Amino acid sequence: MEGMPLLRSVRLDTSVRTLEELAGLVSELGVAYVRYSEGPERDDRPSIDTESGLELPGLSVNPLHAERWWDRPFEDWLARQVCQYNELQAKNPARFPWVLRGEEVGRGPDCEPLLRDVVPVARIDDALLREATQRYQERFDAGKGPED
Repeated sequence: MEGMPLLRSVRLDTSVRTLEELAGLVSELGVAYVRYSEGPERDDRPSIDTESGLELPGLSVNPLHAERWWDRPFEDWLARQVCQYNELQAKNPARFPWVLRGEEVGRGPDCEPLLRDVVPVARIDDALLREATQRYQERFDAGKGPED
């Protein structure tokens, strides 16, 4: 990790507006992630584990590429992944979801991938976020756990 930059670029020139567009983009990239933050230009330091106060070795992200065991529609996977951390935007409206690629350098305390050598790809438009939220609520038992 030493010598590997956190970010290769801070440019975020494009946005994706629908789950269909996002599915095409992720399929084209093969491996992609989503991050909620104030944007790559503000992500000049690695993520912090807020409970321990420790600096993590990279940026916390959520994978957009589906796992092999996933046999539902790809757009369902994307909706779920995009919605997993949207409470961060509710708590801080300056945060927004964006698509990125990078080198996995570890796992965070919630087993989330941590990335360095990050390349921003696209901003997720509010229209896509609304579509993802609607799909997630319609097709999943959102928030249901094993004890529910």
